[in-house]
Amino acid sequence: MNLAGLRTLVAAGESLTLELKKSTAEKDRACRSLCALANAQGGYVVFGVTPAGKVVGQKVTDRTLEELAQEFQGFEPPLFPQLQRIPVSEGNVVGLEVLLVKVERATHAPVSFRGVPYERVLNTTRVMPRATYQRLLIESLHATDRWEIQPAVGCTVESLDSREIIVTLEESIRRGRSVDPGTRDTLGILRGLGLLVQGEQISRAAVALFCKDEIALPDFPQFNLRVARFKGTTRDEFLDNRQYTGNAFALMRRAERFLIDWLPVASKIVPNQMARIDTPALPTEAVREALANAFIHRDYTSAAGSVAVALYDDRLEIISPGELHFGLTPEMLFQPHESKPWNPWIAKVFYRRGLIETWGRGTLKIAGLMQEAGLAAPTLQVNADFVTMTFVLPATMARPTKGGGLAETPGKTPGKTPGKTPDLILQRLVETPGTSIPELAQHLGKSDRAIERAIRKLRADGKLARIGPAKGGHWEVIK
Repeated sequence: MNLAGLRTLVAAGESLTLELKKSTAEKDRACRSLCALANAQGGYVVFGVTPAGKVVGQKVTDRTLEELAQEFQGFEPPLFPQLQRIPVSEGNVVGLEVLLVKVERATHAPVSFRGVPYERVLNTTRVMPRATYQRLLIESLHATDRWEIQPAVGCTVESLDSREIIVTLEESIRRGRSVDPGTRDTLGILRGLGLLVQGEQISRAAVALFCKDEIALPDFPQFNLRVARFKGTTRDEFLDNRQYTGNAFALMRRAERFLIDWLPVASKIVPNQMARIDTPALPTEAVREALANAFIHRDYTSAAGSVAVALYDDRLEIISPGELHFGLTPEMLFQPHESKPWNPWIAKVFYRRGLIETWGRGTLKIAGLMQEAGLAAPTLQVNADFVTMTFVLPATMARPTKGGGLAETPGKTPGKTPGKTPDLILQRLVETPGTSIPELAQHLGKSDRAIERAIRKLRADGKLARIGPAKGGHWEVIK
C-alpha cells in the first residue's frame, strides 16, 4: 500500500476493522486490538496516525520493530501479523514512517493476548464475554469434535427406523445423488451415508435422522418438535398446541401436516370452468426449506431446546435452537455467502433426501420464492440462543377460528387437504407411480400405519395391486 492508499484507508476513521495509533508507544493497546480483530474478521492497526485520521508518522528503528515483535509473542495461539512500512513527509520533517499492521481472521479462534481474549465492537476493543469465548472455542473444535460425529453410546442399528433409511437411499438414487449400492442392508446404507464412526458404531447424526418414533431415547430429549397456533398476534391464548418426538424426517412431516391444517388458503374460481385454484398463504417450497434449515442448523447439544413452529394471525415463526456461527449475520445470509452448515453430516443426508437443493442457498431460495409469490422476504433474528425466521402472512387471508375451523371470507377456503385418504393415495400413485408407503405418508401428512390401512382397503376393493416383491416392487392402480 502506498501513501495515497493509506490516506484513503484512514479517511473514514476507526471502525470494526481499523484501529489508529499515534505511535508504537501504544503497542500494548494496539496488540489488544489486533487480538480483537483476529477474533472477528481481521483488519488493520496503523501506527503513525492520530485517532482523528491525521497522518503524522514516527521514527521507525530496528529497536522499534524488535519491541513490536516481542509484543506479538503475547498472542495465544500465535498470530503472525503482516507489517508494512510506508514513508511519509510532514512539512520539513523527513524520515518518518507509518507502520501498517494487518491481521487475518484467526484460523484457530479464540485468540488471547497475555491470557485475555478481546473482541471488537464497532470501533472499540473490549474484553470478550465468557459466552462469546465459549462459542468461538466450540467453533474452533467444530471440524473434529462436533456433536453429530460422536458415537451414540448405547444405540444400535435396531434403534433406527430401517424403512426411513431405505426411503432415504431410494430417494437419493432417484434424484441421482447416490449410486445404487445393490443392497438394502441398513448398516451398509449407513456406512455409505457416512453415518458410522469408530468402525461400526452408530453416530449421533444417524440417531437424529433415523431413530424410531416409538422408542423413547432418554439420552436425546432434544429430538422433539413444538407446534402451536395462537389466537391473535400474541402468545396469550392457544387455539392448538402439540408436541412430538422422533427423528428429523418424521418431525418435518409433523410440522408440514400442522401447517397444512392451519395455514389459510386463498381460492379462486377459474372463469368458464368448473374448477377452483387453491393457493397457500405462503409458498409451500419456501416453508419446507425453512423447516429443513431449522433441523439442519440447530444446536443439538442443547438438551432443552427444540425446533418450534408458531403460527399467529399475522405471521409464521420457525424457531431453531442455537445461533449463527463462523461470523455469519442475518444480513449476510440473504446475500451470496459461503456454505458452513453447523451439522454438515445431517445437511448432507437432507440434501440426498431431496429436502434441500443446494448448500449455502437456503435463505436466498426462500427469499426468491417469496418474491415470486409477490410477498415480502422473511426476516431472520438471533435472540437468546434461538434463530427465528418470520414470514408475514397476507392480510387478506382467512383466519382459523378456535376449534380448528376457519372463519369464511369471500373467495377463501380452509387449508384442509380435500378428499379421503384412499382417494388421495390413488391420485398420488397415478401422478407419481412407484411412490412408497413412507413417501405417501410424508406427502399426505399421515402415519405409515394409516397409509397401510388405507392400502389394505384399496386392495380388498380391487382398486390397487402389488407388483413385484415387498422390497423392490411397486403399487399399481387398477382402472
